[in-house]
Amino acid sequence: MMYAPDVSSNLPLVAHAAEELNHKQGEKELLRLQTELVYMQEWIVAEKRRLVVLFEGRDTAGKDGAIKRVTTYLNPRTCRVVAVPTPSERERSQWFFQRYVPHLPAGGEIALFNRSWYNRAGVEHVMGYCTEDEYEEFLRFCPLFEQALLNDGIMLVKYWLSVSDDEQERRFEKRLSDPRKRWKFSPTDVQARARWVDYAEAKDRMFAYTDTEQSPWYVVEADDKRTARLNLISHLLSIVPYEHLDEGKRPKLPARQKRKYQRPPKRTERLVPERYVVSD
Repeated sequence: MMYAPDVSSNLPLVAHAAEELNHKQGEKELLRLQTELVYMQEWIVAEKRRLVVLFEGRDTAGKDGAIKRVTTYLNPRTCRVVAVPTPSERERSQWFFQRYVPHLPAGGEIALFNRSWYNRAGVEHVMGYCTEDEYEEFLRFCPLFEQALLNDGIMLVKYWLSVSDDEQERRFEKRLSDPRKRWKFSPTDVQARARWVDYAEAKDRMFAYTDTEQSPWYVVEADDKRTARLNLISHLLSIVPYEHLDEGKRPKLPARQKRKYQRPPKRTERLVPERYVVSD
């Protein structure tokens, strides 16, 4: 069965006017949306559906943060984050899409790709990690590959997080000055800054070939991360045709077991030293 986004949405696809929220209201709305994601996951599991969400965009566009907010309350047993590493020599000799196919979800699963097969249309092409023939073949075949996924019933949603050059520059500087984030700044990121126009041209050509009616790209303006996360999650919920299952049904806890048993004293355990005590 071919999947297409459902326009009879759970949340509005297009709002008449953007709702302005302060920080506290934004956190409250994020929590509400994350609760809806739990309902969505329950429906996917119950209906044995398969959902693939691609997160693409320039370096520092906020892909990691967006994925983190999506997965915060989801069950990791049926929702996986996929970040395919640099291919081995063996993988380089395989059919290009072969390294991504094993990460596709089975029934009742969600796969969130932190970058995906579109590496070939972006970093691999710009940095010369693939040949021109391999690049052209990707652009030709990618829509056919995605159509095959849709034909098999996989729900495929593609997001491009868009960040301005000024904002990317600010985030690069922040990464370099923060030891907790410095690992995110790789030699490839340096080239991304130096080849801004090359990456822009590659993205535009990628969209020209792969932004189809059947498998469209959804662009998220991401200069403000909190706004981007709310808009992305709201949109995802609006196009997955999930339902609330057994809403209000709460499991009944059994009575606690009671029988005689003498536990060993605490002094026999290797306790972690209490270096901190947090009070209200």
